[in-house]
Amino acid sequence: MNVHPIDTAIIAGYMVAMILIGFWVTRKASKNLDSYFLGDKSMPWYMLGISNAASMFDVSGTMWLVYLLFVYGIKSAFIPWLWPTFNQIFLMVYLAVWLRRSNVLTGAEWIRTRFGNGVGADLSYFSVVIFALVSVIGFTSYGYQGIGKFAAVFLPWDVSPHVYAIAIIGVTTLYTMLGGMYSVVITDVAQFLIMCVASVAVGIIAMSRTSPEAIDAVVPAGWENLWFGWKLNMDWTGILNAANTHIQKDGWSLFTIFMMMVLFKGVLASMAGPAPNYDLQRVLSCKSTKAAAMMSASVSFVLFIPRYLLIAGITVLAIVFFSPQLNQMGENVDFEQILPYVIGNFIPVGLMGLLLAGLLAAFMSTFSATINAGAAYIVNDIYKGYINKNASNRKYIVISCIVTVIIVLAGIAFGLMTESINQWVMWIVAGLYGGYVAPNVLKWHWWRLNGFGYFAGMMIGIIASILMTIIPVVKDIPVIYGFPFLLGLSLVASIVGSLLTPIENEETLKKFYKQVRPWGFWGPIKELVLAEDPNFVPNKNFGRDMINVAVGIVWQLTFTLAPIYLVIKNFKAMTISLIIMAVTSIFMKLNWYDKLEKD
Repeated sequence: MNVHPIDTAIIAGYMVAMILIGFWVTRKASKNLDSYFLGDKSMPWYMLGISNAASMFDVSGTMWLVYLLFVYGIKSAFIPWLWPTFNQIFLMVYLAVWLRRSNVLTGAEWIRTRFGNGVGADLSYFSVVIFALVSVIGFTSYGYQGIGKFAAVFLPWDVSPHVYAIAIIGVTTLYTMLGGMYSVVITDVAQFLIMCVASVAVGIIAMSRTSPEAIDAVVPAGWENLWFGWKLNMDWTGILNAANTHIQKDGWSLFTIFMMMVLFKGVLASMAGPAPNYDLQRVLSCKSTKAAAMMSASVSFVLFIPRYLLIAGITVLAIVFFSPQLNQMGENVDFEQILPYVIGNFIPVGLMGLLLAGLLAAFMSTFSATINAGAAYIVNDIYKGYINKNASNRKYIVISCIVTVIIVLAGIAFGLMTESINQWVMWIVAGLYGGYVAPNVLKWHWWRLNGFGYFAGMMIGIIASILMTIIPVVKDIPVIYGFPFLLGLSLVASIVGSLLTPIENEETLKKFYKQVRPWGFWGPIKELVLAEDPNFVPNKNFGRDMINVAVGIVWQLTFTLAPIYLVIKNFKAMTISLIIMAVTSIFMKLNWYDKLEKD
């Protein structure tokens, strides 16, 4: 595709600016590990919220969401619950507060606050590090696939997608190494502003070039209907036959069963808390517990509205104008070509450069946050914790840079082994996280879970999720349907491992319960704490928190639906979405924000 010199100059200027920011904050970031990985816990919550949103606004994910909206219509608003996207609601309501009270650097370090310093704690500590590294490498590989395909279409030089991916990843790795968390957050904010401008512009172009009648003429009945029955009932026969093949391959035709599985998995995964990645790192970087809650709340509003303007704009332009070309591809239809087609044919000079820079920015935000979080686990939790506890700050920063490069190289190596973005998405969200959920739900809510049980649950889950991609009998089964199996294995391992080994040290459990103040099955520990401190007030907010979570999920969903309905000009549905948004916002103000605990 031909890119105008003006657009090329915009892209090049953006890349140079990101590297300069890395150099600019190098001195500030290199004071110590707390500075390098958490920005001294001094950055405002709204900047961290924008940074967190930018880290989720990635190219690969955008291509995937465009595919979902194209094929599944408005019902696709529910499918990202696979991640689950509503984990941000659990965080804002109560989990971010619980996490921030720990005052640690990484998720593995947090394990010490729960299990102490014995052999079981050491094992659980290492299991978190292993999970973090596996997930970071998985996300890196996923990003590698998306940015290579994207760049090969848009950037002007005739080189392979792998060369482009390595070059862009190299620039991102450089400024991340130079500036650490400061660099990540500052560049994220700049990148997100670029993406917002580009997203609004694409939405406006789509609205000006399409009409509801033109969309209705090339989509199946029910495409604009949010609600669903037992089956999906989305029949593309005679319109785009290959779409039916993709629906069958995804395994989501029985949509009610699929949604039951998604909710079952999503609620448990959300209650487990954030995985050890950039999302957790943002929570730990906040100044206070209230700031952590506010940061998590801001992510949904900041992320979904501009992102879905972009996704809806790209999708409707492709539906109206690109459907004939997709039909010509036959059974080998490649929905990942939608994004390149729309940008190449509908975005004017200047704006194209801004949009391409913005999409590069989206990738770089996700990638930089991911590798920065991954390096923290190796340097803080392995090198500093077990190899060299008394090294200078400068040496820790140098080791951090070396580790960052190693993580990137490992991610690239795995990225070369697959050609499908969707393959990585499904394994990460349903396979790997299937083994993560059980021990991490129990760690918050069951006092009897110990380090041995946590380690057993985590390792069985990780190993089983990897085997699911290798064993011929099960590797072709949709990963989401393997989730209950993975959950059951890790749950049994966690419980049996705990009951066959000694109870954790009483003092460790009492300290954790008093500091974090979780609700759940903590009866024996609560009695011990109350016996020592009759003035201690246990957490009795379970009912209120669950009501806020339920309302919050509806609140978040309106941020997806309103921009989609705006772009397709279904103003009645958009108005209903806005009314629900307003009502749920008032409810959350009264029943959540006004009752946020003070530090």
